[in-house]
Amino acid sequence: MKANGGGAILNLASIAAVVGISDRFAYSMSKGAIYAMNLSVARDYMAYNIRSNSISPARVHTPFVDGFIAKNYPGQEEEMFDKLSKSQPIGRMGQPSEIAKLALFLCSDDAAFITGNDYPIDGGFIKLNN
Repeated sequence: MKANGGGAILNLASIAAVVGISDRFAYSMSKGAIYAMNLSVARDYMAYNIRSNSISPARVHTPFVDGFIAKNYPGQEEEMFDKLSKSQPIGRMGQPSEIAKLALFLCSDDAAFITGNDYPIDGGFIKLNN
């Protein structure tokens, strides 16, 4: 990127970097490291016209979630899916396409003035969860 005159780096953190989530010590720790690394990368490469930002999703409905539910809650898949969805203040899990759209924006020239930031895409989880 230095040789090409700049670019955009996008890191994938998580809401687990900034809120306590039960039984997710290692995951939260690693996502917290990404959150902090993003700040350092943004500072270190700003002079080279390289921007660095991160996205912090909450629960996103992926095949991994479906597999986790099926493996750990056989016969209760629908009930657990509903429970996990309702743990988001917005009442549902995010969709991968919603994360992708934010990622595309942050990597585009339209975001040329944005660096060193983390963007929660969390259905209100961080600020609206009671």
